[in-house]
Amino acid sequence: MKIELVKEEELEEVHELIVYTIKKSFPAFYPPNSVNIVVEEFNLNKIKDRASWTHFYVAKIENKIVACGAIGPYWGSKEESSLFNIFVHPDYQKQGIGKKIVQTLEQDEYFLRAKRIEISASMVGIPFYKKLGYEHKNGWLNFEDGHFALEKFNNK
Repeated sequence: MKIELVKEEELEEVHELIVYTIKKSFPAFYPPNSVNIVVEEFNLNKIKDRASWTHFYVAKIENKIVACGAIGPYWGSKEESSLFNIFVHPDYQKQGIGKKIVQTLEQDEYFLRAKRIEISASMVGIPFYKKLGYEHKNGWLNFEDGHFALEKFNNK
């Protein structure tokens, strides 16, 4: 497996990965109507836009994109950053690929310069992020814009 910055020509494949993963993983946690809303939220234009101002990585096995994740500034801040779009294809989950994506993001300059890193997580991702040291924002279950806010402080 190799992890690298996404290329513009790969963004459609990334979009397909995200939509497929949402449709397979979210129904156990969300009602069908909510799953459809999330799929619509992650349209190709949003992915392209996100890739234009973040460092957007993909994990590949034999040139197939099996996971993705991005990091960028938190609302333009130089002291805070956010993780975005962390998805692992359902056939490749529980193999350490998501952890490798997050570890890559945590070596990125946006992470290293930040005092605080936030992630807007779905219910699906909360246990995963908690294992990696992310806690509920301000110490309590924060539900913002249909997601749960988690954070980690960088001990630089």
